Amino acid sequence: MFTGIVQAVGEVTAVSRKGGDAELTIESGALQLERVSVGDSVAVAGTCLTVTRIEGRRFSADASNETLRLTTLGSLGPGGRVNLESALRAGDALGGHYVTGHIDGRGRVVAIEDDGRSRRLALELPAALGRYVAARGSITVDGVSLTVNDILDGRFRVNVIPHTLAVTTLGALKAGDAVNLEVDIIARYLERLAATDAGR
Repeated sequence: MFTGIVQAVGEVTAVSRKGGDAELTIESGALQLERVSVGDSVAVAGTCLTVTRIEGRRFSADASNETLRLTTLGSLGPGGRVNLESALRAGDALGGHYVTGHIDGRGRVVAIEDDGRSRRLALELPAALGRYVAARGSITVDGVSLTVNDILDGRFRVNVIPHTLAVTTLGALKAGDAVNLEVDIIARYLERLAATDAGR
């Protein structure tokens, strides 16, 4: 479990393809790697991965073929920058919202405009995810917890404040870029409960 509050921006140093899967090696940047052990979860661009090796300030993690297909991790190469967050521990502050690191699909940046000191992003999302996104609700974009401004015709908009632009990869996004999306888990549970009640 994560919060969507990015702790560091890391850099991919190696991608080793292994029979369709891949091992990613990542320079951890400012992530408190001393709090991370082999077997722990780290969110990489919002995707929950299991740490398999730690060497100095670098850690490695495997990404399955399904993860590479569903997320933007499949297009990463050396030099790629990724948002990092270690797993939530009991007693940690919950500054964002509950995030699982299970990516629901890829979105695409369609427009960027300045809005005061913030930046407003308009993003397309897969049609199947539209029902889970609501104005003033939460969504995770590349591992960053954001509040949805509005949603219309398969697109939603979010504002990104200057601090978030500075300490995550969102400040480098351009129109056309793909991003990892995770919808609010509460919306998924509510849908499941409603479907169960309807089936009674």
